[in-house]
Amino acid sequence: MSTTILWVIFAVMVVSGLGIDLGLAHKESKAVTTKQAAMWTAIWATMALVFNALVWWTKGPAPALEFLTGYLIEFSLSVDNIFVFIMLFSYFVVAPAYRHRVLFWGIIGALVMRAAMIGVGTALITRFHWVMYIFGAFLLFTGVKMGISKEDGEPDPDKNPIVGAFKKLFPTTSEYHGESFFVKEAGSTAWKATPLFIVLLVVETTDVMFALDSIPAIFAITKDPFIVFTSNVFAILGLRSLYFLLDGIMGLFRFLKIGLAVVLSFIGVKMLIAEWYHIEIMVSLGVVFGVLAVSILASILIPAKDGEGHKSH
Repeated sequence: MSTTILWVIFAVMVVSGLGIDLGLAHKESKAVTTKQAAMWTAIWATMALVFNALVWWTKGPAPALEFLTGYLIEFSLSVDNIFVFIMLFSYFVVAPAYRHRVLFWGIIGALVMRAAMIGVGTALITRFHWVMYIFGAFLLFTGVKMGISKEDGEPDPDKNPIVGAFKKLFPTTSEYHGESFFVKEAGSTAWKATPLFIVLLVVETTDVMFALDSIPAIFAITKDPFIVFTSNVFAILGLRSLYFLLDGIMGLFRFLKIGLAVVLSFIGVKMLIAEWYHIEIMVSLGVVFGVLAVSILASILIPAKDGEGHKSH
């Protein structure tokens, strides 16, 4: 089975999954239940593992382990987005019934933007090998900064330059209009953006910022654009349902931020020393899985101080 056929299988899996998700499972705007969220989280994870098995069967164990490690890294780093989603929906007072629509289209946009960023990253690394050291230093800096920084507090979308520029160029409504992103108000022929579109815009720009961490991280595992992109996509697709599954209890995983900081720092060091010492893929997978497992277990087993367990990242 060639890589071309794998691309076709990947495309069919993703398009059919998204089609069923939006066209059948969530055709009407309703709040996503915990049961639905758990089911879709399991579905996307299973699809990723099935595709991983296909990679093993067609390309061999090394690329399959790279996919699995990349998927785990991207998924764990993407979980950090959930903290932001929770705060954004609270800030904008988005009704639960419309959150799935925002995240669905937000993730579609994220896939397009990440494909472009991965293409640029691959071209840079192929042509300029020293870019890897810049990526490594950036990840190490980000990991240390994440580990020592205090709570960030709630985001202020009004300070987002993209949102500010959009509001100056395009008229917006002051109230929500159901699930609509754009509407024509009574007596007007001009289209206006609703607050729901502003939320979508913030979600998109936020993902770009997170991609600046996650995409260089996976280049430390593999430089194969096929593995980089497919593992990225499966991780992002599972993020939406995971949000609805974990919403309300994310504050319990207070050590996850430290775990992610250690993972980023480890990957940064791996990239910086690659010229002199190669860290095997199984070691990388073990470190990433072990650090995340320890941070989650510590969050569960170590009692939180008063009020600490409910703070958001």
